[in-house]
Amino acid sequence: MDKIFDAEAGAAGDPGAHVPAVVSGEFIVYSTEDGHTEVHLRTTDGTVWLTQAQMADLFQTTPQAITQLIRAIYEDVELSEEATCKEFLQVRREGNRTVRRALKMYRLELILAVGYRVRSLRGIEFRRWASTVLREYLIKGFVMNDARLKEPQGADYFDELLARIRDIRASEKRFYQKVKDVFSASSIDYDPKASVAQTFFKTIQNKLLYAVSGRTAAEIIVDRCDVSKPNMGLTSWKGNLVRKGDVDIAKNYLEEKEIQDLNRITTMFLDFAEDRAARRERIAMADWVGQTDRFLQFYERDVLQNAGAISADEAKRVSAERYGEFDARRRQIENEGDDIDVLEAVQREIEKRAE
Repeated sequence: MDKIFDAEAGAAGDPGAHVPAVVSGEFIVYSTEDGHTEVHLRTTDGTVWLTQAQMADLFQTTPQAITQLIRAIYEDVELSEEATCKEFLQVRREGNRTVRRALKMYRLELILAVGYRVRSLRGIEFRRWASTVLREYLIKGFVMNDARLKEPQGADYFDELLARIRDIRASEKRFYQKVKDVFSASSIDYDPKASVAQTFFKTIQNKLLYAVSGRTAAEIIVDRCDVSKPNMGLTSWKGNLVRKGDVDIAKNYLEEKEIQDLNRITTMFLDFAEDRAARRERIAMADWVGQTDRFLQFYERDVLQNAGAISADEAKRVSAERYGEFDARRRQIENEGDDIDVLEAVQREIEKRAE
């Protein structure tokens, strides 16, 4: 049975017990071949984890049977409990209380060992899936069904896959890394330690942003960072809440059509640059700016001819100032919401006593 920790009343059981790790990571959904069961495997620490109850669903048996199998595995010293079992802290809201549960979960090695001992068709299916699809995902971060993508039948998701790849490739960190790789291989005067390299990257980035929006990165931020709008005018951000680090990234303010255009043109530009590098056409860094302009002109895009009307430092100052105002308003609204929750709880208690 799961141990329950109540945030308001204190931890149940031994107050000196260790604190479990907070539940984090992503989920991988495994669907059995008969389609009758779906199991959500949590990914963290480079592997996947399941509870005993989830293993019972997966292998079509009882939690009691899973408990006995795990005990036998540990007694046979096939695996150690310390290496394969871990407690994760799950926090959820139940009524007016924040309840914390310590969930005991087991890593992939133990799940597979249980699957061998269950001796069922489900165990064979899962081991086959884990040794192919799951292994590739854990190593590479993705899994593709090449044969299905090459032979589209019914719903065709190839265009969606391309759009997602473009979005990943156009992400700021990956774009910067690829530009650095290409220019270090093809530019005769490239020096990654020189400030000119950073300036050059920002110049290329601004030219691509200007081509799809008519504004530089700094101009986008100052024009669209708006305290009066929901989420400060951002169209995308990390996590559940807008944070300070989100508001000084120009791409976070782009509309869907602009993002699609930016992703597409960035991918084409990287292909263009990689092609030059592959052909060993070595040129100076300054010449790359001209090559970028010619690339944009060929695709009939507007070409940025200067540094823009707003500096990057000014954009950061403005976005930080506006975020401070936005965050203060958000905290005020959250506090008012807490007060309303308390009043509603008191009202419910009064009504209950009256009955």
